[in-house]
Amino acid sequence: MYKPKTEDMQGNRVDNERHPSMMAREIGGNKNVPLGLVFFPAFDWKISTTHPERPERLLYTRDQLLEEGLLDHPAIREYNPLVASWRSIERVHVGAPSLAAWVTEAHRVSAGGAIAAAEAVMSGEVKRAFALARPPGHHAMTMVHGIRGFCTINIEAVMLAHIRRHYGIRKIAVVDTDVHHGDGSQDVFYHDPDTLYISFHQDGRTLYPGTGFMSEYGGPQAIGSTVNIPLPPGTGDEGLQRVLEELVMPILEDFEPELVINSAGQDNHFSDPLANMQITAKGYAKLADTLQADIAVLEGGYSVQEALPYVNTGIILAMAGLDYSGVVEPAFDAQRYRQKADVTAYIDDLIKQWQRQWQQRRQMQADYLVGMGDYWHETRHLYYDETGITEHREEKIRLYPQRLGWHSIYSSSQSGPFGSQRVYAMFIPWQADEICRRDAYDEALRAKKEGKATRYVVVDPMKDIQEDI
Repeated sequence: MYKPKTEDMQGNRVDNERHPSMMAREIGGNKNVPLGLVFFPAFDWKISTTHPERPERLLYTRDQLLEEGLLDHPAIREYNPLVASWRSIERVHVGAPSLAAWVTEAHRVSAGGAIAAAEAVMSGEVKRAFALARPPGHHAMTMVHGIRGFCTINIEAVMLAHIRRHYGIRKIAVVDTDVHHGDGSQDVFYHDPDTLYISFHQDGRTLYPGTGFMSEYGGPQAIGSTVNIPLPPGTGDEGLQRVLEELVMPILEDFEPELVINSAGQDNHFSDPLANMQITAKGYAKLADTLQADIAVLEGGYSVQEALPYVNTGIILAMAGLDYSGVVEPAFDAQRYRQKADVTAYIDDLIKQWQRQWQQRRQMQADYLVGMGDYWHETRHLYYDETGITEHREEKIRLYPQRLGWHSIYSSSQSGPFGSQRVYAMFIPWQADEICRRDAYDEALRAKKEGKATRYVVVDPMKDIQEDI
C-alpha cells in the first residue's frame, strides 16, 4: 500500500494532500479515463471480530472486481489512497479530549482515499471517481467524543474541506443514499448555504439514528440547504428512481452545484440485515447512472456476500459508462421484492410535499429570521452508541444581515474512557470575511473568560491550523 509521509523526522507536518495525481502520472495514468477507483478495505481496523465493520466487509467486493476483470479495464484507473494529514481533519472536526485520542491510521487512510479520489477528478485525469474505503463517516459530527454509528470522522466532509481549500469550489451538493440518515453530515453542513445536503433514507421513526425528517431543512442562515427524504420501509427500485427523477434531480438542477458528491451507502439493499428496504444491485447502478456524481464515497451496507460484490460492481460499471444490465444477485426474486402499492402512494405524496417546500424555501428563510435578533441558540443531547457517551451541546450562531456568521459549540460529556470533557469550539465559516473572523475571535476570548470549558479551540477551514486559545 502506498503511504506517503505525513511528518518529517522532527515531527513537523509535511503537505501530502495533493500527491495522488502526480503519483498517477508517474506510473502511467491516462488523461480523461472515465472512472478513477480507490480501494482500501482497512484490514487493520475493526470494532470487533463479529461486528459488521470488519475486514471481510470489502474482500468479497475485491474478489468480484478481479473476477469481472474490472481492475484491468481501460475505462477504469485504480489509485492508491493517501494518509490524510491532521490539518485536513482539523478543518472539520474538534476532538474531546483530542482528535488523536479517537482517530486511528485507518481513519486517516479512509479520508485520504476520498481525497485521492477527489484529486484524480480535480486534476482532470478521470471524469469521476469512487472511493471504496473503510471506516465510514456520515454519522460523525463536528465534535468527536467517540464512535457514532460505526463512524469517527466524516470522510466526505474532510474531502469537501480539502477541495474548497485547494480548488476554490463554492457550490457543492452531497447526495446521501445510505439507508440510515446521515446525521453527522447534516450536522457538519447544516449551516452552510453553499453546501446542499440531500439524504434519502429509511424513515427515522423505524431506524437508527431516529433523525432525518422534512422539518430538518437547514440552519437559520441556510434554510433549504438540507433536504431530508424519509422513505417508508419496503421502498424498492421503482420508488428510489421516482424520488431521483421527480425530486432530487430537479433540486440539483435548481441549485446548480459545481460538484456533486454521492455518499454511496448500500444498505438499502433487500438482503441487508440492518434495514428494511428492497433496492437491488441494478437499482443502485441505475441510481449512479442517473445521478452522474463526480465523486462517490462508500458508506454503509452490511450484506457482505449477498449484496456488496454485486452492488459495487453495478455502481462501478455505471460510473464508468459501461453496461450494467447483466448485474443480478443470485438471491434476487422479482415478485418477492416488488414494491407495494401503498408504498408507492406514500412516496408520491412525499415527493409532492418536498416540491412545495423547496419552492417555498426563500420565504421560509425570511419568516424564520423575523424577530430573531443577532443570535440563534440551540441545546441538544447526542448519544455515541459504540462508546456509551452522551454529549451535551450548546450551540450559538451570530446572525448578520448581509454575511454569514460564526458558529460556536460548547460540548461536554461525563463518561467514557477519558472521563469528563468540556470543550468550546468556534467554527468560522469558510466564506467568512475579516469582520466575521475578528468577531469570532472576540467571542471565543469572551467565552474563555467565562471559564466553562477546559479547552478552547478556533477552527478556520481556510487556514492550515486549528488554534487552541
